[in-house]
Amino acid sequence: MTDPAERRPRKRVTYGAGREALLDAAVRVVARGGLRRLTYRAVAEEAGVTHGLVVHHFGSRDALIEEALTHAIRTSLSSSALEPGTGDTADFAAGLTDMVATGPDHQAFQYELLLESRRRPELLPHLRALYDEYFDAARRELTQMLPGPVDEGLSRMVFATLEGLVLHQLVFGERDVIESALDELRATLRLLARERAGD
Repeated sequence: MTDPAERRPRKRVTYGAGREALLDAAVRVVARGGLRRLTYRAVAEEAGVTHGLVVHHFGSRDALIEEALTHAIRTSLSSSALEPGTGDTADFAAGLTDMVATGPDHQAFQYELLLESRRRPELLPHLRALYDEYFDAARRELTQMLPGPVDEGLSRMVFATLEGLVLHQLVFGERDVIESALDELRATLRLLARERAGD
């Protein structure tokens, strides 16, 4: 039995901020214990609020999962510098290692849901739609960096490289190794840009 002195104090949470705090709590619960650990009670305990507040905000566990996934991917997109929009290869994915270092739970959450989708195919459409945002962001940025058309194969290959580096840093750390790999990726993209430009 939990000692009452060890329980987290309940916080008053406003509607807007509360919803985001609950989504962050859901991400942390799944990142640490997998999707099977995601319950209203676990999220409420993690956020320091009542069980009823989680129910009020989301209504169903599936809605909570879907919104937490959307929240995690949007947070990752905004912090990854995947699409700085400069067209300069030196800027490509410049914030990737910072994103993993400052938000490892968001990354772990996404990988947990990707693996869970093999057992729960109903998650796949949500993951597909949200990952399409990643793919599109990578393709738009590559289109600014490289002369000529950027096909789906190239943009997926580059994104898969980035995703693999994120997973590597998440599991093994080795930030310096990841930074070095990103430098190699940028150098490869510079060479490809020169080749396409006919230099």
